[in-house]
Amino acid sequence: MKHLPFYMLKLIIPTTALIAAAFAVVLFLAGPAPVSADEDWRKLHEDVQAGKIKSLGEILDSLLRDWNGQVIDVEFEQEDGKKLYEIELLGPEGQVIEFEVDAVTGELIGIEGTNINGMKRQ
Repeated sequence: MKHLPFYMLKLIIPTTALIAAAFAVVLFLAGPAPVSADEDWRKLHEDVQAGKIKSLGEILDSLLRDWNGQVIDVEFEQEDGKKLYEIELLGPEGQVIEFEVDAVTGELIGIEGTNINGMKRQ
């Protein structure tokens, strides 16, 4: 049986210990999700399946047809009884633009940020 050189053992043992410690921390911190969060996602999925709201895929396809950028954040919210997707795009010049889209109709109802026209597709 071949033995590993001493310098290899010095690298392998700390790396293995670090990976094991990181895994333990992840398991400790990643406790079960609150029931309400699970129920919220289930309700959202059911609303999409029933055609009550547009899917995120539909919304993003529509948005990226007209605007140039990379998706960096998506939130689903209900404000004043309206269901909304809030989507942030990172533009080609480093600008961050937030788009507010009606989840029921797919209509773009608000845009916030700087150099918005720099992201508009021609």
